[in-house]
Amino acid sequence: MVTEHYDVIIIGTGAGGGTLANVLAPSGKKILVLERGTFLLKEKANWDSKEVIQKDRYRTSEVWYDKRGKVIHPLTHYFVGGNTKFYGSALYRFRERDFEKVIHKDGISPEWPLKYQDFAPYYTQAERLYEVHGQRGFDPTEPPSNEDYPFPPISHEPYIQQINYALKDKGFHPSYQPLGIKLNEVNRFLSACIRCDTCDGFPCLINAKADADVNGVRPVMVYPNLTLLTEAKVLRLHTSASGREVTKVEAEIAGNCQTFSGNIVVVACGAINSAVLLLKSANDQHPDGLANSSNLVGRNYMAHKIGAIVVLNIKPNPIIYPKTLAINDFYWGEKDFDYPMGHVQSLGNISKERAAINGPPLPSAIYEAVTNRALGWFLMTEDLPDLNNRVRVKDQKIFLDYTNNNEEAFNRLIKRWKHVLKSIESDKKIGLSSLYITTKMSLKDVGHQCGTCLFGEDSKTSVLDINCRTHDVDNLYVVDGSFFPSSAALNPTLTIMANALRVGEHLLERLR
Repeated sequence: MVTEHYDVIIIGTGAGGGTLANVLAPSGKKILVLERGTFLLKEKANWDSKEVIQKDRYRTSEVWYDKRGKVIHPLTHYFVGGNTKFYGSALYRFRERDFEKVIHKDGISPEWPLKYQDFAPYYTQAERLYEVHGQRGFDPTEPPSNEDYPFPPISHEPYIQQINYALKDKGFHPSYQPLGIKLNEVNRFLSACIRCDTCDGFPCLINAKADADVNGVRPVMVYPNLTLLTEAKVLRLHTSASGREVTKVEAEIAGNCQTFSGNIVVVACGAINSAVLLLKSANDQHPDGLANSSNLVGRNYMAHKIGAIVVLNIKPNPIIYPKTLAINDFYWGEKDFDYPMGHVQSLGNISKERAAINGPPLPSAIYEAVTNRALGWFLMTEDLPDLNNRVRVKDQKIFLDYTNNNEEAFNRLIKRWKHVLKSIESDKKIGLSSLYITTKMSLKDVGHQCGTCLFGEDSKTSVLDINCRTHDVDNLYVVDGSFFPSSAALNPTLTIMANALRVGEHLLERLR
């Protein structure tokens, strides 16, 4: 039995769904937003490293499996705002060349059916909606824009500023990270953000992070035509007898099964769970999964090649919020390596609890002494699409079949960045480094998930059309990182947000 009918049903409230709800709500159309999680509780534990990092207080307890059947405990979160509640707020535009066919050392990054100029106006809108702070003109790979960032860049702390100067002296082009945090450095009395040391990887206790909850969903909850249901896990989508339209959305709410209908249904569960929902919605008309006549639903899963280099200095380097500096000098390669390598940015503050997770059992005081001398760097190389890297469902279990690729470029970026850091150690204000610790992220790190429902113009080689409507089902859309043909080597969130704004514009026309 269908509970109620809506003009639009949006499933998920992350970067895609939360942004789309923000666009559609002022239309007056009857909108239902379904979110499997709750609003994240504001509590002291939001900023407690032991609770967030060591005890996984907010992380899902869900279990997934790798291709060999080994258990994965995914680093993902189910709340209003999705994973943006915990993101580092780095909101990058993809480079112009990222939308073209790019040859990598280990394969090909395919051409997108739309180009940078198609996304550019929506990037601008997304930067406004998510209050991005930054400054153009420093990064040689930066794509063109007709407007400055909405807010000035977040300033470097003194230690980071010295690194910035040292890199410039070596001929590099350090730039400010574009960040969606609500910091007013001109007038701190008007600033929501207090520039704390628990931002990257933490929820914000004072709502000073521009996430899909605070900037996307909450501002439009005042509209009476929008209904948000939390703790509503969508289990299955049902279609008409022809299979050409979704007729019912089946959800579990407070332990009970409820169904809803909508003229348009938008799936925005994140690239992994969106694919899972389509696969679990198989029926007689769609025996391999809903909208899967191409057999591409769940395939081409990408999540970036990600590593961290932690540098331990001999002398303390007190820093609170170091996540402000970035380098793209190696994005497209270097003199003797004519292939893309990737992106480097400074990491958020490293707590003793975070250090202890990856280190041997030592007294807390030792880890505190270590982290007072630590600075982290986040390195990202493009993860190439591969049909065999996929999300699949078997016996109601979620599997991530994944094989590493593009390792040579990734390893080269790590080695090159260590060499750069060592080359600036002679600067007395930076200090000599005694140790470089490198960590590579594993399959559980799914924060940059994308690619499982490729968009394109040919229904045989893509799941979605260029407006992110499924080729097979007329009223079904997917609006999250699923549509990416390639992952580039930058944080995907702003591109997901910009695309949601673009698709939202299309849906408003359709609804008229």
